Parts: sequence; C-alpha cells; structure tokens
Amino acid sequence: MSIKKEILVRLAVVYIILLLLGIGIVIKILMIQIVDGRELREKAKKITYRDIIVEANRGDILAADGRVLATSVPFFDIRMDLQAAGLTDSVFRANVDSLAICLSRFFGDRSWYSYRSELINARKFAKNKRYYPVAPRKVNYIELQEISKFPLFRLGENKGGFIPVQVNRRILPHNGMAARTIGMVNMGGAKVGIEGAFEDVLKGKDGLWVHARIPGNSWVEVKSMNQIDPEDGVDVLTTIDVALQDVAEAALHEHLERHGAGHGCAIVMEVATGDIKAIANLRRNSDGSYDEVYNYAIGESTEPGSTMKIPTLIALLEEGDINLNDTVNTGNGKLTLYDHVISDSKEDGHGKISVKEVFEVSSNVGVIKLVQKVFKGREKDFISKLYDMKLNQPVGINIPGEVKPQIRFPGDKGWSGLSMPMMSIGYEVRLTPLQILTFYNAIANNGRMVRPRLVKALVRHGQVVESFSPEIIHPNICSRSTLRKVQEVLEGVVERGTAQNLKNSRYKIAGKTGTAQIAKGTKGYRLRGAVQYQASFVGYFPAEDPKYSCIVVVNSPSNSVYYGNVVAGPIFKEISDKVYATSPQWFREIDSNEFREMPQTKPSHIKKVERVFKTLNIPYESRNRKAEWVTAKRDSTKIVTQPLLNGNGKVPDVVGMGLRDAIYLLESRGLIVRFSGRGTVKSQSVKPGSPIVKGTTVYLEMTRNES
Repeated sequence: MSIKKEILVRLAVVYIILLLLGIGIVIKILMIQIVDGRELREKAKKITYRDIIVEANRGDILAADGRVLATSVPFFDIRMDLQAAGLTDSVFRANVDSLAICLSRFFGDRSWYSYRSELINARKFAKNKRYYPVAPRKVNYIELQEISKFPLFRLGENKGGFIPVQVNRRILPHNGMAARTIGMVNMGGAKVGIEGAFEDVLKGKDGLWVHARIPGNSWVEVKSMNQIDPEDGVDVLTTIDVALQDVAEAALHEHLERHGAGHGCAIVMEVATGDIKAIANLRRNSDGSYDEVYNYAIGESTEPGSTMKIPTLIALLEEGDINLNDTVNTGNGKLTLYDHVISDSKEDGHGKISVKEVFEVSSNVGVIKLVQKVFKGREKDFISKLYDMKLNQPVGINIPGEVKPQIRFPGDKGWSGLSMPMMSIGYEVRLTPLQILTFYNAIANNGRMVRPRLVKALVRHGQVVESFSPEIIHPNICSRSTLRKVQEVLEGVVERGTAQNLKNSRYKIAGKTGTAQIAKGTKGYRLRGAVQYQASFVGYFPAEDPKYSCIVVVNSPSNSVYYGNVVAGPIFKEISDKVYATSPQWFREIDSNEFREMPQTKPSHIKKVERVFKTLNIPYESRNRKAEWVTAKRDSTKIVTQPLLNGNGKVPDVVGMGLRDAIYLLESRGLIVRFSGRGTVKSQSVKPGSPIVKGTTVYLEMTRNES
C-alpha cells in the first residue's frame, strides 16, 4: 500500500509539473500573439521582405517646337557589397589586384595600390560598413557598361558584390541656354524658374515595389497587393524658340563683352499672344567671362529712365490738354526744380520744339514742363493714370521671382515735390524689364495688354494634359486716338529721334531708348565720384504690322559709352534682323515666271559648286570639266564656271574665296597662311601665278561680303 501511494504521489507531482508547464506555454503563446505579436510580425516581414522606392522619371522641359531644353539622364554610384553571399575570400583575393588596376586606369585619380589597400581594408571591416563606395565620382551609362566588365564586378551582385545605384541628373542639352529661366530645384528645396514652378507635375509620383529574400542572401522582386507602379512626370511645353534664344544670348554676350558691362538681359515676345520666344540673362564674372546666374529680366526692379516717358505721354494725351503739334520751349536744356537741376543729353538744349519732338529726342526738360503744365497740383490724377495702365501691378508670369513694381502715390512715404517730375522721366519708380516690355507690347497689340506666357501646355507621351491659353490683363490701356499718336511717336524715335542708328530699309522698328543713372541705395547716384548707367531699348517690329516686341537692358557699361541707342539698340537690331530674316510671312512669294538674278558664287571646288547648283535648280555651264577648282561668272540666264588660275608650281588665285577653301588650296602647295578679318578673301600678299617657294607665308586680308 505504501508503494502504491508513493507511486501515486510521484505521478501527481509529474502531472502537476506538466500541467504548470503546459499552462506556461499557453500563456507564452498568448503573450506572443497578443502583446508582442505585431512587433514580431513586422520584424519577420523586414527580415523576409523589403519595400523598394522606385523613382518616377522626371518630365522634360521642351522648346516650342518640341526640342528638349532640360531632361534627366541616369548616372550611377558604384558600390561593392563586401559581404555578398558568393564573394568568398578565395574569389576576393584572386581578383582584388586586377580590379584595383582597372579602377586606377579608368578613373586616373590614384594608384592601383591605393585602391587595393582600401578594398582589402573595407573587406576586413565589412561588418561595420557592408556597402563600400568604389568610384570617386558618378559614371554615365556607357562608363557603367565598361566598369561592369572589370574583374570581380563581371561576376554580378551575388558573387562579385557589384552594385550600381542609379541617380538621375538634370542636364541642359543646349549648353545652359536659358538656364535661369528653365531653373532648378536644389537639394535644399529652393525652387527656381520653370523647374520650380512646375515641380509638382514634373516630378511625377514614385512607386513602391516589394522584394523578397531568397536562399543565398539575394533579393528578388515579388508581386504584392501593396505594389505601386511609378507615375512618370509630365513634360512642360514652353514658348521658347531655340533659334531666337541662341541669337539673343549670342548678341547679348557679344555686346556686354564689348562694353565691359556688369550684366544685362534681353526678352523677345510675340505681340498677339504674349509668348516669350527668348529670354537671356548674363552677368560678368570676376575673370571677365559671362554666365547666366540670375534672372534679371523678371527679378531685377530698377529705375527705367526714358522708357517711362511713353506712359507719361499717354497720361498727357488722355487728359486731352495737349496735342503732338503743340510746342515746348526746352531752352538750353537745363531746368531747376527746388535744389535739383534736370538736364537734357544735348549739351546746349533743343530750344523750341514740338511735343512730338520732345519724346522723339527724349528731352527731360520738355517732358517735365508738359507734366507740370497739365498735372501741377493734380499729382493724384497723374499717378492714377499710371495705375489705370496697370503699371503698378505685377504681370503675373507663371514662374517664381517676379518683383512687384514700385510707383508711389501722393502721401506715401518718400513722396516730395520732386516726385511727379522725376517719375515722369523714369526716376522714383521701379519696374522690371518684363513689366516694361509687357506695357510696350500692349501698344504694339493695339492697346490690349496680354500676360507674358512662358508655358503653353503640359504633355504626357505626346498628348496634351493641360493647356494654357493667352490671358488679357487689360483690354485697352488707352483710347484709340491716343494709341495712334503714341505709335507715331515711337516710329519717329527710330526715324528721326534718338534711335536713328536702328533705321533700315527692309522693315520699320518702333521703340524708345532709355538711359538712366543707377541709384546706390541711400548714397545717391554717385559712388566715389563716379556715376553708373543703365542703357535700354524697348520696341516692336515691323512697326506697320507688329509681330514681335523686344526689350534689351544693359547695366553698368564701363567703356565710357552708356546711351541706350548705342549700347542696347544694336542688340535689339541684331535680334530683330534675325527674326525678320527667318520669317517667311514677311516676304512675298516670287513668281516662277518673274526675272531671277543669278546668285553670286565664290570660287571653290567644282564638286561643291555643282552640288549647290543642282540642289537649288540653278542653271549653269562648265567650260572645262577637267578643272578641279573653278571661278563662276553670272549672267541673266545662267552661271558659267571657268578654271581657276591654278597651274602646277604656281601660286593659286584665292581672292573671292572663303577662308577654308583658300587655306586648303595654299597649304596643300606647301605655303603657310596667315589671315586677318572675317568673310571673303579680299587680297593676298603673294601675287597669283608666281612660282611657289615652299614655306613662304601668304597673308590674306578678309572682308565681309556686302552683297
């Protein structure tokens, strides 16, 4: 009985122990499921799965004809997984020397031994830093293909640890053309230009893909309900004309350099729509070079000077108290108001002239006398008329950075008895070049002021997602009669006034010059005894049927030349000439039966000459088919080619040739060529037909062809 009892006790103890153990297991299971379950499930998921952010392709910025102004190009960071499952010690040691040699040769930044040492040390301490950055810089796709064939890397990610990480970089295919207007979004989030204004639609929406770990410590993409495909950004179609932009930038650069100017800008606008066809901004660097680093056209507000006289003229004409034929005595070109002396640019003044001439020759004295006569004691009426023309409001272009105009109202801080007279000639007001151009564009557009447009549409895969139509800011800035008079004055500025140097026989330009002293904040207009100027010209063309308006502003020309007609005017003319020459709508179609003058042809190689004649269907006759180099003479029906003086052992005649052909022809005969000027060969120092003495230098004088 005692033995049975002892057995039962032991069984009871075992049962109780097992029961308690079971209860403990159940409690632990419940704890894991209820208390720690969520955390452990998330940890398991992270160990087995990982979410990969898939970057959306950023949209392009396009010119008006669809050419790319800004696009994203893939570049790659090269990293090495030094704990890749297949990268054994034996494989690493066998290939590390060869890899180091390849890296050193490819990047050329340091020795192969330095690369080898860093790779070995990185492998040794891989537990602390598994992914080692191998390349000293980002590489492009073509370079990536070459690097992927290096020792170790050619084995792939698992065995060789090769991990290229794609990083998209924004590039401008046209070498920085309109760079500041195209803009950027930097790492700090600062937004500039079109890139900044349309960031939300350009960037698209990133995707989310799920990767799962598989044996061998590798990751593969798996389908998941959580997967989100990336949505690429849309393209932004701008109004920029690449050809005109190139002309504007080149002309601006050339003249800024010529005048040693601090900075400048040029804008070309389509009159009817407000489309900005070109917008160039350049600033002088310390080394004398020029770059586009700031959008002066939109973001710099300055005292415009004489370009402000046309709003003044409109205010005077709208008041109805003056006529263009009325006369004003400007005297000796000096006028004293309080303790301030206003002067005209003409030293001895213009004397007694008409109102029309006052504005054509840009007489400060004449303008102020007219304003004082009509608005003295009614300053509020004068400023109100400027406000009625919307000159006190931003034009509202759809990229960031526009500065609000500053036009004081009587009673505002800083207003004085000098304010109205000075404002009438372009001082004590501040406007940006784009705001001034928008006003003059309204004059060209028969009084209708349109908002400047830089973006026409948003496009995805060639289909328009959203379009932006031209907008009217003001339906009529003045009456029709006033508008006609103002247009007449602007044409007179070029025909008889301050911008006669822009007059030409092919098409008419209308516009206004501006020359303003630059204020130095509270220090006035003189700094260490010197005065700096801003030169400008704003107008439109062709004057009789305006299609384009344009403004050029040049700040701080330093070569003692600062008037708007001389500094800014030629830039305007260079741009307008290009626009006119490339606009077929301004040229009448030639009747096929109409007499056609044969074109002038430079001496050249027979094959090149004949190819041109055949392409253009120009009738020609070759007098000597065996001649390699020919000269061409023309009559009313055809062009006749004749052998060029080019005998063996004789100096050839290169007068009339282009420089490239002349150099080839002379140097192929052992002569040395030096030249001066550009265009066509005007003269050669060694007489044609003279015996050739090899090594002789032939000096060529070039001249532009005026025909």
